[in-house]
Amino acid sequence: MEKFSIEKAVRNRISVRTYEERPIAKEEKEKILAYMKHLENPFGVEVSFQIIETEAIKTEKLGTYGMIKGAKDFIGATVKEGEFALEALGYSFEELILYITSLGIGTCWLGGTFNKGGFSKAMGVKENDIFPAITPIGYPVEKRSVKDSLVRWAAKSDKRKAWEGLFYFEDFSTDLDKSVACEYGYALEMLRLAPSAANKQPWRVLFKDEAFHFYEAKSLKEDKIEIDIQRVDLGIGFCHFHKAAIEKDLTGKLTKLPSSDVVKEEKLTYLFSWVLQ
Repeated sequence: MEKFSIEKAVRNRISVRTYEERPIAKEEKEKILAYMKHLENPFGVEVSFQIIETEAIKTEKLGTYGMIKGAKDFIGATVKEGEFALEALGYSFEELILYITSLGIGTCWLGGTFNKGGFSKAMGVKENDIFPAITPIGYPVEKRSVKDSLVRWAAKSDKRKAWEGLFYFEDFSTDLDKSVACEYGYALEMLRLAPSAANKQPWRVLFKDEAFHFYEAKSLKEDKIEIDIQRVDLGIGFCHFHKAAIEKDLTGKLTKLPSSDVVKEEKLTYLFSWVLQ
C-alpha cells in the first residue's frame, strides 16, 4: 500500500463541507479504489467500502440535509454485526480518510446528517449490514463558506481536550505525564487530535502494566437504529494511535482483557487494550 506521513495527514485533515462542483479526477479515484481494496484493521473485522457517484445515480435521493455543498462523490462504509464491528469500521474508514487527505482531497465524517435510506439503496446495503457513516470526497473551495464556519464554530471543531482528563497512569486519579508515556507520547498526541462525533472525544486511556487500556466515555444517545457512534469514534482514535506507533516502529498486540483484570471506573466502559511487546 502507498505510504504517507501519518502526522502530516492528521494535522492537515479538517472537515470540509463546501466543494468545487466537479467529480474526483479519474487517476485519483483509481488510487483511492486501490487503497480501499487492501485496507485491514487490527480487530480482524472486514469492512466494506463503496464510492457513490451522484451524477451516475438519478433514482435515489442522496441528500445531506444541507450540510455538504458541491460534492459529486461520496464513500460509504458498511460492516457486519459483531464484536468490535463499529471500532473496526471507524479504524479502517479513518485510515482511508487520512490517505485521501494525503492526496489533497477533502473529506467530512457524516453520521446522522445524511439520507441513510437513499444512500443505503444506492450502495445495496444488506439487512444485516451496519451502515453508520459516509464521507463526501472532493476538492475544497478556496474560501470557507459562512455556514461552514458557523458549523465548525458550533461544534468547536478546532478545539481538543488537553492530555489531562484523557490519559491516565495506573488509576483514574492520576494523569499520565508525557515523560512516563515516553516514545508513545507521539501516538497519544495523534489520538488526541482525532475527530469524533460532536467533537466529544470519548476516548479515555489508562496506562498500566505495560499496556494502554482504551475506555469509552459515553456522552451521546444511541441513534434510532441503536448504533453507538462513539464506538466508531474509538476506532477512529485507535487508528491514529496505532498508525502513529507503527510509524515509530513501536510494537504491541491488541487484546481484550477478562473482566476480572479490568480497572473499573464509573461512567467509563472498557473496550480493548494495546499490550506493549
